[in-house]
Amino acid sequence: MDTTREIKTIGWVGTGVMGKSMCKHLLKAGYKLSVYNRTMSKTEELVKLGAVIQEPIEMAKTCDAVFLMLGYPIDVEKMVLGENGILAHMPKGTYLIDHTTSSPDLAVQIYNKARERGVISYDAPVSGGDIGAQNGQLVVMIGGDKDVFDPVKKVMANFSKKCEILGGAGSGQHTKMTNQTFIASGIVGVCEGLLYAHKAGLDVNAVIDLLGGGAASSFNLTVYGPRIMKRDFEPGFFIEHFFKDLGIVLKESERMGLDLKGLKLAHSFYKAMMEEGYEKKGIQALYLALEKLNGIKSEEKK
Repeated sequence: MDTTREIKTIGWVGTGVMGKSMCKHLLKAGYKLSVYNRTMSKTEELVKLGAVIQEPIEMAKTCDAVFLMLGYPIDVEKMVLGENGILAHMPKGTYLIDHTTSSPDLAVQIYNKARERGVISYDAPVSGGDIGAQNGQLVVMIGGDKDVFDPVKKVMANFSKKCEILGGAGSGQHTKMTNQTFIASGIVGVCEGLLYAHKAGLDVNAVIDLLGGGAASSFNLTVYGPRIMKRDFEPGFFIEHFFKDLGIVLKESERMGLDLKGLKLAHSFYKAMMEEGYEKKGIQALYLALEKLNGIKSEEKK
């Protein structure tokens, strides 16, 4: 396996809320970038900035590295291992990096299949949402081999503030499941706390500003709190994808013999949100469900 191959040409599949911003950083850094998205209109801005549209199989044949940023594990499986999967077309020594939040088992399966072909595979989910992607400040959690990682790390440095290999294949996904467990209960606490502050007659924005500088500070509070008060429930991260992630955590937890009751509660809230048709809203829209549960609505802030 070629351990010194430099990544100059990149193929990127999935240019949604976060993927598009990540691609912008790569274009700014001077990489030759090919892009593909099922909804092709989502590639238009990148094409204007210098990217070219290319089918995934052609990317696989011609690019030094192919990055994926898809929605669901089944999407990854079909893209990589399916009948028209890209892995079968990737030359030895090239890189396959999956930024999708997916299942650890699938990550291991892809790693093993890639290794048979001499392709270097990493599962590399990210955290930081739309703001982190826009600012190039994502955190990337990675599973795979350390000895051939430097060329990939050089690419990731353009859209992340920290990227780290946590272990072998699947470790990136397990770390992301840990991350989503932190967030799940945290967002419930923030939404309930804001609802409490509103009901108590406090200036909720002042509360966010003050407590955001203390022990209660979190991304959920300082980023999503102001959005909630503006009644901005548009996605930095889709409810449908978060619901999917929590389902993966629950499945993995059951396999490991863990009973995570707080996670189950958060999952039930988001299940209700999905049933209400809020799947395309941001995860902070949980506040709407809690308002409905309590029969109140906060004043919209102008």
